[in-house]
Amino acid sequence: MCPVATPDHPDPIVLLHGFAGTGALWDGVREALDPGRTVHTPDLRGHGTRSAVRPAGFAGCTADVLAGAPERFVLGGYSLGGRVALQVALGAPERISALVLVATTAGIRDDAERAARRDADAALALDLQRDGLAAFAVRWTTQPLFAQDPPQARAAQRADIARCTTDGLAAALRGLGTGEMPPLWDRLGELTMPVRIVVGERDAKFRTLGERLAAALPDATLIIVPGAGHGLPRETPAAVAAALV
Repeated sequence: MCPVATPDHPDPIVLLHGFAGTGALWDGVREALDPGRTVHTPDLRGHGTRSAVRPAGFAGCTADVLAGAPERFVLGGYSLGGRVALQVALGAPERISALVLVATTAGIRDDAERAARRDADAALALDLQRDGLAAFAVRWTTQPLFAQDPPQARAAQRADIARCTTDGLAAALRGLGTGEMPPLWDRLGELTMPVRIVVGERDAKFRTLGERLAAALPDATLIIVPGAGHGLPRETPAAVAAALV
């Protein structure tokens, strides 16, 4: 039987980073939480300290998270980490007391669109291996999704990319991209735990996806962070911390 959390003994928190990041993504969020709260921020396969772990796929990442997590916990995930978090929650819902999804999606429904995304990620992986990590960091952090990020957020993102490796991120693009992910929209009704969905006000694509997630989940609350973009844990860590508690 899983222990029941109380105000004096809240459940631990497990936080999963996005693509081209590491557990260090959550440093600002951790600082904004109660210092007595237990927080785990593992690196996912293909990233950081687990750059060399293969295969870098959803099944392996899900198994890693469940093997390393406490018996019962609050689960949060950002972008790629949110997609992994959905699969963790579907795989072991009895262990998740609450779920926080930050700027993420339940996958791509359309087969042709999913195949196109898979091809695009494979091409980006080849470019990454040809051009190297430094060139990729510039390309990744200046794309439209992050173009309006404040300088400190962009600097933190590039520092996180530097903790990864060329081959690790290429493997993650090929194995953990949205095109490789089976769409989970039709299974969201199985997740009956409380869910908070956090999106940035100026992140139009993921605001729309957040609205779709909120409509599909049985017990969901949508939180739109004013003035924020896609990189919420770097831009507005206090707002993400507030959603976690």
